[in-house]
Amino acid sequence: MSSISLSRALVLGTVLSASLVQAAPRKTVPRPTDPFADPRNDPYNPLRYIASNVLTAVAFTLIMVVALAQTWMVRKWGAKFMLSMVIGCYTFAFGIGTRFGLHTHPESKGIYIVEYLFVVLSPCAFIASEYVLLGRLARYLKCDKHLMVSSRRITVTFISSDITTFLVQAAGGSVSISSNTLSVGLTGSHIFLAGLVMQLTSFLVFTTIFFVFIHRVRTREPATWAMDSAKSWQQDWRTLAAAMTFSFLGILIRSGYRVAELSQGYMGHLATTEPFFYALDTLPLFIAIATYVFFWPGRFIGDGAPLVNAPAMKESSIDSGPIVQN
Repeated sequence: MSSISLSRALVLGTVLSASLVQAAPRKTVPRPTDPFADPRNDPYNPLRYIASNVLTAVAFTLIMVVALAQTWMVRKWGAKFMLSMVIGCYTFAFGIGTRFGLHTHPESKGIYIVEYLFVVLSPCAFIASEYVLLGRLARYLKCDKHLMVSSRRITVTFISSDITTFLVQAAGGSVSISSNTLSVGLTGSHIFLAGLVMQLTSFLVFTTIFFVFIHRVRTREPATWAMDSAKSWQQDWRTLAAAMTFSFLGILIRSGYRVAELSQGYMGHLATTEPFFYALDTLPLFIAIATYVFFWPGRFIGDGAPLVNAPAMKESSIDSGPIVQN
């Protein structure tokens, strides 16, 4: 899938997500005189709490540090295939930053729309980079055959899946919030939840493919597995594989939180409690992206081009040592 088609799909998703908020029925109850007095029971406050400037400042600063660090690493070590994550860091930081506005204007629908779109859409860029990275790693090691899905197809397959599940979420949310009837609203909520479950399932399948790939390389390509053993851990491709595992964990925690959040409904305890948002959404995503600051893929596999002299083992004897392919 080209970056143009991906961008078009994300724009469509943005429009649908905007309608999710904009199509909400107008409130008929009087607007409270003081929006800070009882935000939890204020129907005009979409968050149902006053966003903390302290938490926003900490999160925004940390994410911007990661974004700037990754930008520098692209220039120094390459790996431009990770640019979607770099861009996602900036958009995620921007989305978090808009919470300063929600602190001052907790009932602003416009600020909430911007915050919602950037916070929800940015992780799609993180996930896309993870998909591309596995394909590049497999090609670098010349071990494409050990992937359950070919390296050329794995990015297209899973990015397409991610876009599809996102559009399902946007459509379901739009129906549930714009509806004036309980039955239709519940149907939309169920569609939205189904999209979240599909997204989580997709990434779980991808994670399984990754672990199967690593296991196969370790057991079937011992020379490739150990080819960086003489190097420091900062240059061992297995260190990158371990970092990817850690990053995947952060994304899985965040995805699980989103599923549990919607299972309780839009006004559930998870959705209307700010510490949960930071502990189970922002922090896991920060871990997922910050991991690559310490283990930037370009330092291990460059641009992911196949090794010129990849090690191979004699079929007759594993103990006979590696053979260099010309």
